[in-house]
Amino acid sequence: MSEQSVLELLSAEGLRLLDSLPAYGSVDPLRLSADLRKAGHPAGLIAAALTQSRLRERARIKFGEFADRMLFTEAGLEQATRLSVAATHAGRFAHAEPRRVVDLGCGIGGDALALAALDLPVLAVERDAVTATVAAFNLAPFPSAEVRSGDAEETTLDPDDAVFLDPARRTVGAGRGRRLAPDDWSPSLDFCFRVARDHATAIKLAPGFDRNELPPDVEAQWITAGGETVELVLWSGSLRRPGVSRSALVLGSHGSAELTAAEDSADAEVTTLGRYLFEPAGAVIRARLIGQLARTIGAGMVSPDIAYLTGDAPVDSPLLSAFEIGAVLPLDERTIARELRSRGIGRLEIKKRGVDIDPAVFRKRLGLSGRGEATLILTRVAGGRAAILATRVPVTAA
Repeated sequence: MSEQSVLELLSAEGLRLLDSLPAYGSVDPLRLSADLRKAGHPAGLIAAALTQSRLRERARIKFGEFADRMLFTEAGLEQATRLSVAATHAGRFAHAEPRRVVDLGCGIGGDALALAALDLPVLAVERDAVTATVAAFNLAPFPSAEVRSGDAEETTLDPDDAVFLDPARRTVGAGRGRRLAPDDWSPSLDFCFRVARDHATAIKLAPGFDRNELPPDVEAQWITAGGETVELVLWSGSLRRPGVSRSALVLGSHGSAELTAAEDSADAEVTTLGRYLFEPAGAVIRARLIGQLARTIGAGMVSPDIAYLTGDAPVDSPLLSAFEIGAVLPLDERTIARELRSRGIGRLEIKKRGVDIDPAVFRKRLGLSGRGEATLILTRVAGGRAAILATRVPVTAA
C-alpha cells in the first residue's frame, strides 16, 4: 500500500466505504468494484478499500473479530503475532510491572495492542511510514499507547524501559519477499541482543532459529498455538523466570500447558513399541524437552533421535498427540497398500520422521479406497524403518 492510498482510506469517506463493504469472500470483487465506480467512488479509494477488506478476512485467523476494526499491510499481517500469543506476551510484561514498554519495530501494532489492552504504557516505533500510520490507527482506542515513526536502532531508551522486539526478517515488496540474513534484519539481531543485555526484553524469532546462536542468560520459549509452532521468544532481565532457560508453551482450546527446564533435557530410554504412540507438540520438540515429557508420562522413545514416544497407557495431554497402534508393518509400499485395502481405509493421514519419503507422492501410490480412516506413521522403530497404522486418540484434557 502507498502512503497516499492509506491517507485516502483514513478519510471520512474512505472509512465509511470500508465499513460498508460486505465480507470479502461473499462477493465477486470485480463486480463490486464496478458497482462502486458507478456509485461515484474514486478508483484508487476502491482499490484500497477492497485490499483492506481482503486483508481483514485473512486477519481473522490471527485477530478474530478484532480484525474488522483494524487496518493491515500485507507484510505487517504476515509477521503479526496472533492475538492469543500476543496476550501471553503482554501477561508476562504486566507481571514484571515495567514503567513503560517500548515496541521497537511494532509493525501494524498487534503486540502493542495487547500490551495497551492491559493498560501498560506503550511506545510503538516503526520505521516504515505507511505501517506506522496503520499502527497508529489500530492503537488509537488506547490512550496509554503512543506510535512514533522512526528507526528502532536510533530510539533512545530509558534505563527502566522494558522492550519488545520482533525484527523484520523479509524484504518488503511483491510476493512474500526474500529472507534476510540476521545482520540485515530490521532491527538487526546484534542490536536486539545488545538491548536484551541492558533491558528486560522479549525478542520474537522464528521457531527454527539456530539454537547455536542463542545467547546465555535468556529464557528461550517456543510456542505452539492451534497446532502450529509459531515462534520462539527470548526473555531477558526481569522478564525471564528464575531457573528457566527452556520452555515449551502450548496454546489451544484447552487454554495453555507448559513444560519448563533449566536446560535441554536428556532423551528417554528407547523402549519396545507399546499400545500407544505419542507425538510431542512442536514446541516440546524445538525446546528439546522430549525426554522430560517422556519421563512425566511414563513413556519411552521409539528409536534414538526420533521425536516419537510410546507406552502402554493412554495419555490425555495438550502437550502431545496420541495414537492407538493398530498394526506395525514393514515400510514397504505393496504391503502397506494391501493392509489398507483389507481394512477399507480411504482417508489416510500420513506422518513421518526419520525417513526420506514424500507423503504426498507416497499417498498417490497406495490406491486408497473405502470409507474408513486412519493415520499412517512412517518412521524408525528401534533403529529400523517401519510403518505404524494407528488411529488418533481425541484430546479431552481441560
